[in-house]
Amino acid sequence: MSLDRNETATVERLRPADARTCADILRRAGEARQTVRVRGGGTKEYLGDPRPTDLVLETTSLGGIVEHVPADLTVTVGAGTRFRELEDALARAGQMLALDPPHADAATIGGIVAANSSGFRRARYGGVRDLLIGTRCALVDGTVASAGGRVVKNVAGYDVNKLLIGSLGTLAVITECTFKVTPLPVATAGLRARFRRAADAYAAADLVARTPARPAALAIDGRARDAWELVVLAEGEPAAVDRAIAIAADAASARGRAERGDVTAALTALRELPASADGVLVRASLPPAAQTAFAEAAMRLEGFARLVSDAASGIVRVQVRGDDDVLVAAADSLLADARVCGGSARVERRPDRLRARVEAWGDGDVPGLFLMRRLKDAFDPNGILEPGRSVVA
Repeated sequence: MSLDRNETATVERLRPADARTCADILRRAGEARQTVRVRGGGTKEYLGDPRPTDLVLETTSLGGIVEHVPADLTVTVGAGTRFRELEDALARAGQMLALDPPHADAATIGGIVAANSSGFRRARYGGVRDLLIGTRCALVDGTVASAGGRVVKNVAGYDVNKLLIGSLGTLAVITECTFKVTPLPVATAGLRARFRRAADAYAAADLVARTPARPAALAIDGRARDAWELVVLAEGEPAAVDRAIAIAADAASARGRAERGDVTAALTALRELPASADGVLVRASLPPAAQTAFAEAAMRLEGFARLVSDAASGIVRVQVRGDDDVLVAAADSLLADARVCGGSARVERRPDRLRARVEAWGDGDVPGLFLMRRLKDAFDPNGILEPGRSVVA
């Protein structure tokens, strides 16, 4: 058991090296009513409306691969491990964790799970919820709990494994994760298709998504009302990859212009949009069938700059630029439009000067809000973890 302590004039930073020490820190913080921010790679600091805290608990000392069983296609890894480090280690064994999250060089495994962060390859492999099979976490009462994987211990009747996904560190501190991994693909191929209408891009994506030759990624990039691009990635056995790209080319050529080639750089650039976006960036989670209507409404907004969509999952990000009034109006419209389309949305980025006018969660009308509050009360009754980070924190 060890602890690296780094104190400044305003905040104490603690770096526990194991789950037991982490849980002890949380227990003492709870007893003293000290608030705690959880920090991994620092790549999601912009999410929510985080308030200053008394302590910062850094997970970077909770790193390293705990166990990798290639024959079982599983890996257990410390929460502070950088994704790129894990990716490189798995590649040496001919395997991968198919999450391709943003900020892969800096993002930690615990942060990826806590933010439910994954990339466009969820179209074929699924997201965090599909690939995570076990967690270990520290609770505010000083308990170290495990769920899924080799040991199952549910807390207060809840499936901790699922609840931690997307919790943004507001329920517990993740210390270890176990994932399903997959063999590296034998072959890959890509296609980019350009369209003049959003409806045509989404129609082509829908055709590709419904084919037996399931693509690995389906991304749509909209930069103007008449400039839309569909990016398709196929992975797997050579014959299946060729078939998927041929189907995508046929679907695209009926409505636009298609070109085969390497799409790695294009997908990486689209995936990293949250890190580089200025102005306002809104993330919507929509039924896939509602994406076209949402996109068409978004592109009519004053200040519309860009739309990036994971067409397979319904995750859409819209970037808006302009003066303060334009940004506020656009954020309000996008949050409302997402609800009308049967989905939900949050403001991922906005200038600091607009935080009082643009709430991260809009008016707080979030699906499942009552249940979320009950969970927060059950796991963190004194509200010490990540104040302001989520709609209930």
